[in-house]
Amino acid sequence: MISSLSVGRNEKSGGDNQRALTTTQIVHLRLRTEIISMQRLPGEAISEKEIAQECGVSRTPIREALLRLSEERLVDIVPKSGTSVAKIPIADVLESQVARAALEQVTTKAAVKRARGSDVANMRALLIAQQEHKDALNYEKFYEADEDLHQAIALAGGYPGIWTIIDRIKLQVNRYRLLTLQHPLRMERVLKEHADIVDAIAEHDEDRAAEAMRLHLDGLSAEDLRVIRDHNPSYFVGDLDQVLDRWGRDISSLS
Repeated sequence: MISSLSVGRNEKSGGDNQRALTTTQIVHLRLRTEIISMQRLPGEAISEKEIAQECGVSRTPIREALLRLSEERLVDIVPKSGTSVAKIPIADVLESQVARAALEQVTTKAAVKRARGSDVANMRALLIAQQEHKDALNYEKFYEADEDLHQAIALAGGYPGIWTIIDRIKLQVNRYRLLTLQHPLRMERVLKEHADIVDAIAEHDEDRAAEAMRLHLDGLSAEDLRVIRDHNPSYFVGDLDQVLDRWGRDISSLS
């Protein structure tokens, strides 16, 4: 029954590769996707037995997959107490965003220099898809198109490896971002910011593109995080003020 498992969208690279995945890898990718997409909420209990029954596999690959997720800080495994989805660590969200912003400045500037007409056309098609998902209030599909656009910018710039790094370091940011999309006007704001970035890339304006990307990523600032945390206090762990005190409360540098 392992065919009933779905793999993460960024892991799909062809039928041959999918067939080569082990049961543990498939279970890991499925659970990872469910956690990042907030289908499994922070603090929610995870039952090895239930997952094994649902997937039609033994508990051994489930246990191995959960150990991998624990290493990624996506689940908490407490001996004799059970396993649960890890809460979102505030410090990780802010620090990952600093790294992401720096790397996406590189990919955006490179895209301005190297993007072909077909690359820009692909970006504009993703903007149209995002508009459609916004109109349908489909937060998950909107988020997927968002990811695809940022990846498309990195690929147009000739930096697929940097995108892989970005994708790895922003696991906790992704969970937080899905919460922000449900707030009024957030998707509309993201769409406008994305359009500004793509227009600047199409016009080969490096300074404007870099600034547009900076402003876009500023939308996940420390103060925005405070608002989202206050609306969903049980989803987060860590003291935001303590983190800001450690970094000198320079909120602009955390975006």
